[in-house]
Amino acid sequence: MPEIKKIVLTGGPCAGKTTALVKIVEYFSGMGYKVFSVPEVPTLYSTAGWNYLTPNRALYYGGERAILETQLALEDQFMRLAEVCTKPVLIVCDRGALDISAYIKPEEWEEITAMAGTDTNTLRRRYDAVLHLVSAADGAEQYYTTATNATRYEKADEEGLRLARELDKKVIDAWSGHGHLRVINNHDDFNAKLSRVINEISNVLGLPQPLEKERLYKVEVIDEIPGAIVSEITQTYLVAEPGCEVRLRRRDWNGKVVNVHRSKKQISDTQVIETERQVDNNLYEQMLQQADPYRQTIRKRRQSFIWKGQHFEIDTFLEPVSDLVILQSKGVAEEESVKFPPFVKVLEDVTGNSQYYNYNIALRK
Repeated sequence: MPEIKKIVLTGGPCAGKTTALVKIVEYFSGMGYKVFSVPEVPTLYSTAGWNYLTPNRALYYGGERAILETQLALEDQFMRLAEVCTKPVLIVCDRGALDISAYIKPEEWEEITAMAGTDTNTLRRRYDAVLHLVSAADGAEQYYTTATNATRYEKADEEGLRLARELDKKVIDAWSGHGHLRVINNHDDFNAKLSRVINEISNVLGLPQPLEKERLYKVEVIDEIPGAIVSEITQTYLVAEPGCEVRLRRRDWNGKVVNVHRSKKQISDTQVIETERQVDNNLYEQMLQQADPYRQTIRKRRQSFIWKGQHFEIDTFLEPVSDLVILQSKGVAEEESVKFPPFVKVLEDVTGNSQYYNYNIALRK
């Protein structure tokens, strides 16, 4: 059986998914992969005449259930096709099963998944990675348009932009428990956004990537962070071969737990290979026996949010250090400026300062 990876390409309204899909198929086909693109199922139903705003509740529930079951059936059929291919396969889903939950109430989602004989955790595990493209309505308003999607309800006015931003955050929240969720920022140059998509998928496929410095800042949070997703992180480094960094991370939010095993190896001065996989609780406990005796476990509180089209994470460290708060701006190009939110006071730019890397913070003194 060939190597098969299945990813979700999602995002808020007018995020650039259609253009990104064309680029993905073209690029990875040229890299020797068979690329299957699973079409966006909700759009199929909307263009066929179904409307999720219908006052007919039976029709509404029937449509949402049909969308979910069609999504799963399509993915399963493409997986069967992938299994008989003679070269590695990349399956790209134009939105995935959990996107549906962003458009309906939590209790409705639970009822619909139960009707389909599944649940959120099972659906989340279907995908190797999730790439969320931030809506142009957040930080790139001049590019927001409804011309590319006739079924879009979030129009290009102030109220439409507000609704688009809200939906963008709901979609991120729906996927926030996935072990390999990556949020792709808006950029002044859309090609930079596309390049980040290609780089993230290459990462999933285990292809060498350019070595990039994370944009890190010591900060003080001076006000409440609106719309932040809050989670507790427990991070343990495992014994590894020289030049390789292996990390085991447990993320706990809203009573849910996700464990991710990550291996990162620098293969040259400019390239790195990074792989991630989700592990169950039993395997997580077993892997803890391989903990690096020279490094302590890191515990921190993470707040994730989007501000003006840029994705941020703020980590408040609890152990083995305290009184340290680090802001990381995710996916900001080297030539771009960071759009710092007003509820954060920047104390120091520590980008490139290895003292503030988690791997070194964990080092026993």
